[in-house]
Amino acid sequence: MHIPFRSVPRLKPTFLAAMTAIFCQVSAWAVEPFVVKDIRVEGLQRADAGTVFASLPFRVGDTYTDDKGAASLRSLFATGLFKDVRIQIDGNVAVIVVEERPVIARVEFVGTKEFDKDALVKSLKDVGIGEGQPFDRALADRAEQELKRQYLSRSLYGAEIVTTITPVEGNRVNVTFTVTEGDVTKIKHIRITGNHAFSESTLLSQMDLTTGGWLTWYTKSDQYARSKLNADLETLKSYYLNRGYLEFKVESTQVSISPDKQDISIAINVSEGPKYTVTGIRLEGDYLGKEESFRRLIAIKPGEAYKADDVAKTIKAFTDRFATFGYAFAKVDLKPEIHREKGQVEVVLVAQPQRRVYVRRINIAGNSRTRDEVIRREFRQFESAWYDGQKIKLSRDRVDRLGYFKQVNVETTEVPGTQDMVDLTVSVEEKPTGNLMVGAGFSTAEKLTLTASIKQENVFGTGNYLGFEINTSKYNRTLVLSTVDPYFTDDGISRSYDVFYRTSRPLSTQGGDYEIITPGADVRFGVPFSEFDTVFFGIGAEQTAIKGNLGLPVSYKVYRELFGERSLSFPLTVGWARDGRDSAIAPTQGRYQRLNLEWGLAGDTRYLRSDYQFQQYFQLSKQFSLGFNTEFGYGTGLEGHPYPVFKNFYAGGLGTVRGFEQNSLGPADIDGAYIGGPKRINANLELYVPFPGAGNDRSLRLFGYADAGNVWGPKQSVQLNDLRASVGVGLSWISPVGPLKLSYGKPIRSFDQDKIQRLQFQIGTAF
Repeated sequence: MHIPFRSVPRLKPTFLAAMTAIFCQVSAWAVEPFVVKDIRVEGLQRADAGTVFASLPFRVGDTYTDDKGAASLRSLFATGLFKDVRIQIDGNVAVIVVEERPVIARVEFVGTKEFDKDALVKSLKDVGIGEGQPFDRALADRAEQELKRQYLSRSLYGAEIVTTITPVEGNRVNVTFTVTEGDVTKIKHIRITGNHAFSESTLLSQMDLTTGGWLTWYTKSDQYARSKLNADLETLKSYYLNRGYLEFKVESTQVSISPDKQDISIAINVSEGPKYTVTGIRLEGDYLGKEESFRRLIAIKPGEAYKADDVAKTIKAFTDRFATFGYAFAKVDLKPEIHREKGQVEVVLVAQPQRRVYVRRINIAGNSRTRDEVIRREFRQFESAWYDGQKIKLSRDRVDRLGYFKQVNVETTEVPGTQDMVDLTVSVEEKPTGNLMVGAGFSTAEKLTLTASIKQENVFGTGNYLGFEINTSKYNRTLVLSTVDPYFTDDGISRSYDVFYRTSRPLSTQGGDYEIITPGADVRFGVPFSEFDTVFFGIGAEQTAIKGNLGLPVSYKVYRELFGERSLSFPLTVGWARDGRDSAIAPTQGRYQRLNLEWGLAGDTRYLRSDYQFQQYFQLSKQFSLGFNTEFGYGTGLEGHPYPVFKNFYAGGLGTVRGFEQNSLGPADIDGAYIGGPKRINANLELYVPFPGAGNDRSLRLFGYADAGNVWGPKQSVQLNDLRASVGVGLSWISPVGPLKLSYGKPIRSFDQDKIQRLQFQIGTAF
């Protein structure tokens, strides 16, 4: 006697198991309980018999019942390995008859151009469709829908996907997804209705989604995505709420697609409501007896229009303030008291500190390359210490400033079963930390000049830096190998080594066979004096050889006569840096300062060389930003020694005054060679504006610039009348290898002997 059961094709295993259980219950009279003397398994091809035995709720010697039979069927179907399962009773022997699901031999994609096939194979394998896995038609259907969803996210609404299952020998199947991608669906119309205070064009300019334009092939802003539309709706809401329209709301949004699935129309209906003015701010709730200190954090201004950003800034400042006292879950609720007839609102902030907690554990997630210790050593919030929101924010910012991650987030979760403990989870998203920077220029003197560097800021995930720089200039060639260990000591003292080999020939109109060769090496240590300030100390050794005679500038001949062909020096360096920019590659706001002093204290030279750089960036609006850079350099000889001519500053060209040839400004020797000087002033100003047709995209922008600067000789006094200046326009692109700048400049203050170079470009630096 046996109890037959067969699965119905394309029904889910859970449904089959349920039907089996019902069938077994109904047919319970057919099998009397008995003691199992043996268990046999039939029909296995690839699956292991142990898998079957492990799924059975009975063993040899146990009593078999219909309930145990039903449970066996449910358990076996749940493995997903079997297409059909039956239990046959042969005397006191239970015979498990199975029909295995076919195994997927190969997954293929036909017609896929938008996505990489390897990435599709990996993503489908995660949902159960992959080579060597049991085939389930339901999973194949789900994979097909997932592929469809992926194409919809790329605005390919006309994409069609056909799944073909081809049986092959050995109870295997090939799964083929044939895709007809079609054309990208574009946004044809965006309409906003219900607006009165602001024009439709003003509101549309706030949105990232746009209709088609000549540059939308690059920005892809005319490709619809629900997430993009939701973000734009929030932008519109923020725009109104920051201008007093407290009761603004989006009444409805309608997205319609044309019958041929090529065009999308978006209709947005808004309700503005009245404009409100803030009459006052009132604090309610528990402020820990420190209400006055909280009042000093208020950014809301009575008498001005209601601004949601000011309210949000105030609430965040309040919660951050509570967090510094250990109240990680403090709540500050906004309860505005609105007087519609007067167009006034009183802002009421109600505080609930909740309970004070301390941090039990700090977890690190998402770092597949970077070691945990590289992240943990940046944290200022410690485990088993009171929760301090200010230290947690500082820790997050320090991890972010490492430059190894696209995103850094810190989440706070309560510890189950406790009232005063939380865990912190630091989630990071890693990015490539290798950096290739390239610069180039062209002039009649130097022809094509190339500069390049290869840098790896996180070697093997250790947080150490390794870099190699090369300059192929006809007159200044450089090879530099650098390495930095940012945590040479546990206290955060860094150590860096530089090994370099430089050859230079001051720019001369006469040519020649001379060469200034400088090999050397140095070691530096960086000591963090605060969370934002680092002081550097170092010492180096370098030898300068002045070789050749033909065309050698007179100043170099004089120096060689005094100190010989080779001069050895041991410079001591002291430096300081503070970086508060929002990005080291393409900053839009913040400040950067750097001071470096070089003191030749031993050897054949005695000199002091100083260099100070200051940068400031301003975010003028969502689309406009302003950057300012200035540098001051000064050098002098010590102990009766002249200042080494090979330590001179240079000006002109990339990084200084664009529109002039590289290193062509300042004093010239009597033979026409540009030898630079020990005094330098340089200033740069850049205004970034949106690229026409790029909308709010920040990776491609235009800029206008103004540069001024010069260098002076040791016996010359710094005169502002000697400054050279230029203005120009350019293109800035955040390329995969760094920020690229292409600029065209025109000198507005120059002299007859100056050499002009209007077109220049560089990759890798902000200025």
